[in-house]
Amino acid sequence: MSSTALRSKPNLRRQQSAANTDSTVATPSDSPNHSASSTSLSSLSSSEEQVSKESRGVLLDTYGNEFELPDYTIKQIRDAIPAHCFERSAAKGLGYVARDAALIATTFYIYYNYVTPEVIPSKAVRTILWAFYTFVQGLFGTGLWVLAHECGHQSFSPSKVLNDTVGWIVHSALLVPYFSWKISHGKHHKATGHMDRDMVFVPKTRSDYAAGIKKAVHELTELMEETPILTMTMFIGQQLVGWPLYLIGNVTGHNKHEKQTEGKGAGKQNGVGGGVNHFAPSSPLYEHKDEHLILLSDLGLGIVLTTLFLIGSKFGFSNLFVWYFLPYLWVNHWLVAITFLQHTDPTLPHYEAGAWNFARGAAATIDREFGFIGRSLFHGIIETHVLHHYVSTIPFYNADEASEAIKPVMGKHYRSDTKGGSIGFIKSMYKSARWCHWVEPSEAATGEGKHVLFFRNRNGLGVPPMKLRKEEHVVGGAKMDVMVGPDNEIDTTT
Repeated sequence: MSSTALRSKPNLRRQQSAANTDSTVATPSDSPNHSASSTSLSSLSSSEEQVSKESRGVLLDTYGNEFELPDYTIKQIRDAIPAHCFERSAAKGLGYVARDAALIATTFYIYYNYVTPEVIPSKAVRTILWAFYTFVQGLFGTGLWVLAHECGHQSFSPSKVLNDTVGWIVHSALLVPYFSWKISHGKHHKATGHMDRDMVFVPKTRSDYAAGIKKAVHELTELMEETPILTMTMFIGQQLVGWPLYLIGNVTGHNKHEKQTEGKGAGKQNGVGGGVNHFAPSSPLYEHKDEHLILLSDLGLGIVLTTLFLIGSKFGFSNLFVWYFLPYLWVNHWLVAITFLQHTDPTLPHYEAGAWNFARGAAATIDREFGFIGRSLFHGIIETHVLHHYVSTIPFYNADEASEAIKPVMGKHYRSDTKGGSIGFIKSMYKSARWCHWVEPSEAATGEGKHVLFFRNRNGLGVPPMKLRKEEHVVGGAKMDVMVGPDNEIDTTT
């Protein structure tokens, strides 16, 4: 598999002045080029390409690659996939659930009976072994999570009743509100890459990023780059609490709830206590017709939490912490890492309403590689995610073949970062955290192109952010010069 999203020079950086006005823009020759396909249906004639550039301007991703908007259709994608790839098997799906559950049960049985003071007197050795237990169980638990994810997309089997039954049981056991998540996740698939409607890892604008670090927008160009320690601290926080905060407060989802058609979003905002969560039927994430499903999800969580409390009461809560909650944190970690890297990369665009459509949004994802863990334990969710956003009902065991089938249709718009395998996947988490701080239009964008946003950062990496423009505005009844940013946010200056 080609690696189309990697920098060809690992030390590519901007040469940045204090005012950020003389920065050297990275060129495509200094950064990764997408591997164009001669058979791509998205290739344009020279005259069409010229019209496109004139109407949209020059669009540059974070690495400096020139970006063109996808122009193929969903029908072309679906028609390219062999018919048998759409076939779902209940027997196969249940077989994989049984396999993953057996792995978890067998691991617990071995540790419970043999990693004991009577068998292994050394406390240090037992501690190391139980730490490894939490990691391994986290891998197996993530595999089960992915299978419940298949249920939510109805790719597990042809039976909706079986899909939702298995999904509800498995996700509840992992403390996931199945139907609540299924509904919001379905909206994510319908609006991937849309700044106002997407539900997962919607990137910050420059003004939102500045507000998050309590700085004015114009001050970002004056800040020193983030230290690696700060980057790692923020990243660890995301990995530890990102998933619970998403469920409790819709963190990383869109915050445009006032647009909810039934009016349930009035006065509600993301964040803990803001009324936007995956547990309350009144949440604007859901319509009135779905409210009974939210309660059913809560019932599943209540049953599991009660069961865990009874187990802790009988066997000790410190044991329960090691047996269940530490593996649960590992599952959370892998879930957040996978989702983050599927939708966050210096090559990926995001769209405002003026440029978004489903085909473009689905292409704003990237495939990666996680070796044996990704393909065997995580059921290929990392390696075939682009396909999954085009046709989410294809079961994972047919996804590799279907992915190969759509690549000629997507051509240069297909993105993958597979270099380094599992180690490369881990490195990408840190790289994306350093390169991808906020999104904004390209400096030379015009027309529709102004609604196509790319990641920029304060670390001097890749294409520099847009220059702020000085305008005269009336602020507080007085005329004064203000700095206006790419999303038209205004900063007063002295």
